[in-house]
Order: sequence, then structure tokens, then C-alpha cells
Amino acid sequence: MAGNRILSGMQPSGQLHLGNYHGALKNWISMQDSFDCFFFIADLHSLTTLYEDPQLLKKYSFEVAVDWLSSGLDPEKCTLFVQSEIPEHAELHLILSMMVPVPWLERNPTYKEKQDEVKNIDMSSYGFLGYPVLQTADIVLYKANAVPVGIDQVPHLELSREIIRRFNKLYKKKVFIEPEAKISDVPKLNGIDGRKMSKSYNNAIFLSDSEKDITKKVKGMLTDPARGRRIDPGDPEACNLFPMHKIYSTVKMQGEIISACKNAEIGCGDCKQKLADNLLESMLPNMEKRKEVAAKPKEVYEILRAGTEKARKVARATLLEAKTAMKII
Repeated sequence: MAGNRILSGMQPSGQLHLGNYHGALKNWISMQDSFDCFFFIADLHSLTTLYEDPQLLKKYSFEVAVDWLSSGLDPEKCTLFVQSEIPEHAELHLILSMMVPVPWLERNPTYKEKQDEVKNIDMSSYGFLGYPVLQTADIVLYKANAVPVGIDQVPHLELSREIIRRFNKLYKKKVFIEPEAKISDVPKLNGIDGRKMSKSYNNAIFLSDSEKDITKKVKGMLTDPARGRRIDPGDPEACNLFPMHKIYSTVKMQGEIISACKNAEIGCGDCKQKLADNLLESMLPNMEKRKEVAAKPKEVYEILRAGTEKARKVARATLLEAKTAMKII
């Protein structure tokens, strides 16, 4: 199935939330039956923000693995592994970094955006500037044919394609495959305060939250600012709740909410309760599964160990091919 290979990774920078689930994880789960999927815990990438507290990586990596398994990723259908456990990632990153022009990295749109967004961490590091090179190494080591990304991430993948073309041209051999972008239809999912759902904004609903916590967070969500009073008509499209209703509520209920909100026949509190009920109904099976998975850490680590062993065999062969093309071995 090598011609049908998908690769993607997720940083263990904290607990996974609904934005992570709908933005990536749900899509991964749907692909594992049709593609040869390699999914990795990108703990080396997390060092760009956790370099002062690296001891957190082991804990966060375990939490990510638990969320993956409880949400539906099946190690019998896909390969799950840990980036840092495969030294070929770091070695190929070093090799590629020697031939990537700095201006290519400086024009990366995320480079400035992330520096502006994250104020409590010094992001002006070589590692953060060069993370697209490590990202490229991640992809090409497994000869991935496609990488699932949101439309906003396409420029990142194009940079990887440029690096691949440069390597293949320099050493006159098509060692690496130029992966295609597999565009994911990511629904807009803001946090409880109306901003993008993010751990750093403290506005996320986590997959590991309790029923009580989820209900409390939903009831604290911002709504249509025009509805200052119960009798004021509202606009669901201007409300922070409604995008979630589009995901978790039936089409019939959505229609009822639109009508009732516009005619001031329903209060925001009632609307929040409906959303909380529907959200919990959807999440409860995975929440129960999560308790079971988290209670068996040895099994979780064994799944990651087996996946890492399988992935390293692929990575080792690719790195050998690259170094042979360069005539350095």
C-alpha cells in the first residue's frame, strides 16, 4: 500500500480539545480503513514551546495516545509512533537543513504569526525557524503520497515540496516523493470566548473533560452580543454557539433554534443547555472508552513501541537511500 500512504503528526503540547478532534483526528479516523496511515506524536516539534519544561513531554505524549485510541484510531489499521524514538528524523533534519536557504524559512506565514500569538515564550529560536525542515524530514522518511492539511496549511506543505525538489535535483536522484495536500474540510470551531479554540487561550473544551466541566464550559460560552435581554431577537450566525450546534444538533433542531432565536422565543441559557446535552451525548462513548484506555498505560506504551519499531524500519531504509544518493556512505 506504499502508493496509498498518508502521514500526519500531532504535537503533545497539552490535552487534546474539540478543535484538535474536528480539525485532524476525526479525519484521520475516517482514513485508516482506506489508506496506509502513519500517525506520529511530534514531541520534537513540541520542544519549540516546551524547551524550558521538557519533562512534560512524556506526560503529554501519553495523554495524546490515550485520546487517539479512545477516539477511534486502531493500531491494527494504522501505525502509531513517537517521533523522538526514531533518530532518523533528527539526522535527516540536520542533513536537509544544510541545503535550505534561510529566506525560504523566513517567509513561512506561521513564523511571524506564532511569535505574535505566543507572548509568554521566546519563539526566536533556530529550532522554531527551522521546524518546516524537520516537518519535511517527517514526511519524506515514510515516502508519504499525501498529507492531510487544512487549507491554511497548504503553504507549509509547498515549502516541503520545494525542499524535496532541491534535494532530488542536487543529488540527481528522485529519492523523495513530493506529497500532495489532502485538504481537510475543517469546521470553524471557536473556543468558549469566541476566539480560536486553543490551550494557550484557556478557552478549550478538552476530550478529557468531565461531564460537569463540559456543561459548565458550554454554559459560560459567549453568545450573540446583540441579545442583551431575553426579549431581544438574535442572529444565530453571529452567535458563538451555533457553529457547534451545526456539528452536534440535528438539522431539525438547528432550524428550530434559528427560528426561536430570531423571534426571541428562546433564551441563550436554554440554547446552551440544548447544546450541552447534545455535545455530551456525542462525547460520552469516547469519554467512557478514555477511562478504560487510560487505566492500562502498559498497553498504551506497547502500542506505541510496536508502531515505532515498524516505522523505524521504513525510516532507516529511506535515510540510507538518501545518504547513498549523496555519496556520503
